Amino acid sequence: MHSADRVAFAERFALVRDASLALTRSLNAEDQCVQAMPDASPTKWHLAHTSWFFETLVLQPYARGYRCFDARFALLFNSYYESLGPRHPRPLRGLLTRPTLAEVHAYRAAVDLAMADLLRECPAQDFALAAPLIELGLQHEQQHQELMLTDILHLFSLNPLLPAVFDTPAARRSTPPAAGWIEHHGGDVAIGHAGAGFAFDNETPRHTVRLLPFELANRLVTNGEYQRFIDDGGYAHAALWLSDGWAAVQAHGWHSPLHWLPDGREFTLRGAQPRDSEEPVRHLSFFEAAAYAEWAGARLPTEFEWEAAVTGASPPAQAFGLAWQWTRSSYDPYPRFRPAAGAVSEYNGKFMVGQIVLRGSSVATPAGHARATYRNFFPPAARWQFSGLRLARDL
Repeated sequence: MHSADRVAFAERFALVRDASLALTRSLNAEDQCVQAMPDASPTKWHLAHTSWFFETLVLQPYARGYRCFDARFALLFNSYYESLGPRHPRPLRGLLTRPTLAEVHAYRAAVDLAMADLLRECPAQDFALAAPLIELGLQHEQQHQELMLTDILHLFSLNPLLPAVFDTPAARRSTPPAAGWIEHHGGDVAIGHAGAGFAFDNETPRHTVRLLPFELANRLVTNGEYQRFIDDGGYAHAALWLSDGWAAVQAHGWHSPLHWLPDGREFTLRGAQPRDSEEPVRHLSFFEAAAYAEWAGARLPTEFEWEAAVTGASPPAQAFGLAWQWTRSSYDPYPRFRPAAGAVSEYNGKFMVGQIVLRGSSVATPAGHARATYRNFFPPAARWQFSGLRLARDL
């Protein structure tokens, strides 16, 4: 990598790292220490974990003479890497009042300083090995930026004061197109990442999938449309639901999307706001998305149908930047998938069971982080993400 390329890499590194801290500017130390549920993490933990990633996977092997900021942090901020040692239990991250937020900020600053030195001074041979890990670390941090927002939103939703994460008004969004369908003739289509640019290992290898003719909705399902499903007794008719979904409805008392308030408002990153009937419905589980599709006389698309339509000649509207879209595809490896080498082999592959693929991106996804081959994944009952749906039908 030429010196000019290194400078650009260093500038991008600083921008991504600064963006994480920018998301926390309206939060106090108490906000950043609490964990709302086992599946979420405190903001402070996200800030520390993303620093641990760079320290452990980049600085320790490639920064000559580097000394850990605090060797005890490996136990606290390792997420799920078995090959990198023991970890503090995930459900107990909210008990970590120490290190303090100030110490976590100092940790980030020390890691950033060491990374700046490495980006400037690392020998070319070592840098060639480190650069893919640095890029992965930046993409990883952007994933955690979205998780920081989903997790703090869930935390604030449990506070009777309904505090806002942001005090600025939301950007005005264009009126969605009238509901319609986009036909796809099917056939053999190429799926997955190929060529230049970053992709996670689960987006590869590119391969051919045969699709039957189908049509995909030209936009996402809206709040108003989902309200009609509720008004028609959607949460009361077992026949609309998958068995596990109906069990979840009964066990958890679901009767509307997460963060819908009984007074007609919706809890958002900007606090309680009037629910806009034309906005895409969000915070649905896969089970709710599948039940709505059944009620609507349609189905959810497979992840391959979604990708084929979005990369086709007439892509549908609202593919990115509004809501992750549940698909009907289990999160499985692509044919001849091989995880990345080393510790990062644990990044994606070992989670390929019991999860459902979502495609697109959401209002919380950092700019530049979305692409048509991106495979997000969550358990089918997950609701705290900005997850919605788009319908599909057979032709």
